Amino acid sequence: MIPSKHSISHGINRIGSSSLLQSNTCISRNLYWNANTVTVGSENAQRTVVAIRRPQAHRHWTLQRRTFASEAAISSTSLFFAGVSFHNLSSEAILSSSRKPHFDKILVANRGEIACRVIRTAKKLGIRCVAVYSEADHDALHVKMADEAYCIGPAPSSESYLKMNKIIEVCHLSGAQAVHPGYGFLSENAQFAERLSQEGIVFIGPPASAIISMGSKSESKNIMSSAGVPCVPGYHGDNQDPEYLFEQAKEIGFPVLIKAIHGGGGKGMRTVIEATADAFHEALTSAKRESLKSFGNDTVLVEKYIQRPRHVEVQVFADSMGGAISLWERDCSVQRRNQKIIEEAPAPGLSVELRESLSAKAVAAARAVNYVGAGTVEFIFDNDTQDFYFMEMNTRLQVEHPVTEMVTGLDLVEWQLEVAAGNPLSLDQSSVPLVGHAFEARIYAENPRNNFLPDSGQLLYLSTPEPTLTLPQPYALSSTSSSTNAKSVAPSLVSYESVSPSVRLEQGFEQGSQIGVFYDPMIAKLVVHGKDRTEALRMLRRALDEYRVVGVSTNVEFLRTLAGNQAFIDAELETGFISKHFNELFPPIHEPAPEVLAQAALFVALRDHPKQQTSVTQSPWTSLVSRRFGGDVYERVVHFQDDASTGEAEPMAVGIKSLAGGLFDVEVNTPSGAPVHFHGVSAKLLSPTSLSITLDDKLSTVVIVSQPPPPSIPASLSHNTMARLHVFSEDRKTTLVIPTPKWLLMQGGDILNAATGSGALKAPMPSLVVEVRVKVGDKVEKGQNVMVLESMKTETVLRAGISGIVKVIGCKNGEMVQEGKELVNIEADEESRT
Repeated sequence: MIPSKHSISHGINRIGSSSLLQSNTCISRNLYWNANTVTVGSENAQRTVVAIRRPQAHRHWTLQRRTFASEAAISSTSLFFAGVSFHNLSSEAILSSSRKPHFDKILVANRGEIACRVIRTAKKLGIRCVAVYSEADHDALHVKMADEAYCIGPAPSSESYLKMNKIIEVCHLSGAQAVHPGYGFLSENAQFAERLSQEGIVFIGPPASAIISMGSKSESKNIMSSAGVPCVPGYHGDNQDPEYLFEQAKEIGFPVLIKAIHGGGGKGMRTVIEATADAFHEALTSAKRESLKSFGNDTVLVEKYIQRPRHVEVQVFADSMGGAISLWERDCSVQRRNQKIIEEAPAPGLSVELRESLSAKAVAAARAVNYVGAGTVEFIFDNDTQDFYFMEMNTRLQVEHPVTEMVTGLDLVEWQLEVAAGNPLSLDQSSVPLVGHAFEARIYAENPRNNFLPDSGQLLYLSTPEPTLTLPQPYALSSTSSSTNAKSVAPSLVSYESVSPSVRLEQGFEQGSQIGVFYDPMIAKLVVHGKDRTEALRMLRRALDEYRVVGVSTNVEFLRTLAGNQAFIDAELETGFISKHFNELFPPIHEPAPEVLAQAALFVALRDHPKQQTSVTQSPWTSLVSRRFGGDVYERVVHFQDDASTGEAEPMAVGIKSLAGGLFDVEVNTPSGAPVHFHGVSAKLLSPTSLSITLDDKLSTVVIVSQPPPPSIPASLSHNTMARLHVFSEDRKTTLVIPTPKWLLMQGGDILNAATGSGALKAPMPSLVVEVRVKVGDKVEKGQNVMVLESMKTETVLRAGISGIVKVIGCKNGEMVQEGKELVNIEADEESRT
């Protein structure tokens, strides 16, 4: 008997506790169904009546085992699900009748790398994609990748990517059947999910009820407490009176963590160490303001701040038919500003029992709220007590989802699309792979040595490691694999064919793209996978060595140092890792090596005076235009300053003298040591950014990128106004500044340093002025909060460097200011002068 196309799926959806007949004798209460298995549970939940399984390598379904609740012999092998017979059905009949088709067109309500990531999988599945973009993102990569794109407003996210009406309007204009929200923006907004449902548009994510329950850190903690899962002590109530919250904080005991109940990514989160009302209220005000801007809600909770925690999270997935599984855990402990920067899967050092316990509790949390789609249950693991506590559940796809994809071989975006279309999960728990080890490093436009402050600007140069994968590839079970208990939430102990090390790159920007101040400063995610943690970490270090950016400050070098840190190699992880190992991660900056200075000077000489490639025998007459003659000799002195030094620092001088045959003698003079000589150096430009050079018999190819001074800023002693050279040599980046000539300094004036004294407060980066907290004539104390800035959704507080009187205010609330602009000038009082 072959059922009609829709009868099986409709029958399964209609099934109740008394509608399943097995032969003529047994009524079952439990049905478990996915793309590989139909399992009928007996009245005794521990026993299986019938399991029909399709092995991964086979095309036909077979009766794998039979057990019955009674001893009676059963002559028939037919099953009747809601009146439909499953007797000798082929896989094609079952799958064609159960699987629902993909959407024809979806809208991606996001930007950057996650929008590009979703579009790649959608294209793989033949789904057309609609992009939305702000005016600032007109030329963005996700706009170019999409099949069609619509502008939805100005640059601020509150006027574009957070505008529900605009996005819904575009859905109707384009004919998009579903919306993928990515992460951030509207991805955890229950009202948006509900609005889409009312408009007949599918939200590719959980139902609004689950977002409300688990998207709220307060409610989710209450749910988990009721389920018996330990939670961090804290206040999760609705009373948001500042004085009441301060009293709660005192009862909990300092230090405490103030945290927005909605959203994530470290936004709206502040740690309060000092047990004073002023410190608490300042942190509370800042957290609430940041939360309101990021998530449209300023409600916070207050909880005990655990001193040495690890951040371990479990990826869960659920379908609309009640199926829910764990895709194992990730460790995201290394963070700055409460935001993850490097993640790995699986979490190192977890016992099998702990992994099983975490996964079981995470799956139980998903089932408790009838969860659908991808979600992440986050836990705090106390290194001191070895206890773990539920922290929150993120009801969306996480930034770090690629590490899970790499160790499972599963495309989580494809799973999201399958589930949103109404299909069941394609694997049961026992079939979820856990292969090797993966790392993800987030590449940010920021300055780690300046407290990780975000940066903005144009990506003048971008060179990345060559990816070996663009999307995850499924793992094929080897012939030695064995089946395991389908109910187990521990990884299957099966063997897989050998897996080659791989590199994957998730990015939303290209060379020439602009990193603005309105959005998160993440440029890309670098993902690696190896057979074990040691191999994966080695792959990560190599890939970071090959990631080169010019135009904005980045954390690439910091990540490379982190990946080579011995404590990190030994997996001694905690959320305070950076502060604990600060001196190792931020070693003193040494003077550039003589070899690097020689490379840079020869690059400048060859760049300014290119050789005539048509001449076979090179001589100074044909290869170098400008000369000082002492015979047939070209000489030049190139001056540099280290970018880490100040404009007044004594420059380093590199003398170059040309020789016959295209060789050079080089003399390097630095303030700190005796001259260093290199004789008979061979050097030639291979491209505008590549120098081939032989120093001390060592042949190497060095990448050197010129960065001209910004045309709109007058010359000054500030390095921001000078030409730079970025030298990528010996797996590290050195930035050198070419000092501005004195005549140009006199002409341009030192605008950025015009203010006298130490009372001038300048913008540390391009920023939006959120709040000016003083006025001209006010008396301020050293350390007082004078102004609040925002850049890339991160707030920065400017504090008075001296006590005195405010003489000048050079900005106003809501104004965009450039890096280096003087915002406030304070005249020191008598006590400060002395």
